[in-house]
Amino acid sequence: MTQGLRRYHVGDRLSEMTVFNKTVYLAGQVASDASQDIRGQTQQVLGMVDKLLAEAGTDNAHILMCQIFLADLADFAAMNEVWDDWVTPGDAPPRATVQAALARPEWKIEVVVTAAI
Repeated sequence: MTQGLRRYHVGDRLSEMTVFNKTVYLAGQVASDASQDIRGQTQQVLGMVDKLLAEAGTDNAHILMCQIFLADLADFAAMNEVWDDWVTPGDAPPRATVQAALARPEWKIEVVVTAAI
């Protein structure tokens, strides 16, 4: 392990989170129940982001950058409805949203976050 670098929820292939120099890097978060629609999957994913950020001692008001990958851009408006309810008013972070083929066809959204502590 590199000095000052902490990894959380380490698996064989990836860690769910790394903290280094008071910056939190999350792996791409996807829904655990992929049978839900885009709203449900987005709520799950943002809940997972909240949980990981809290574990690192921060929250969504401290997000430095967010990358959102949607399997279908037709889900953009519905995803944004959930996002708008979740993001801290006045603290909306820089964000990119793109359409992408996700690793599993049932996943509708994947979110990658970098945040400050």
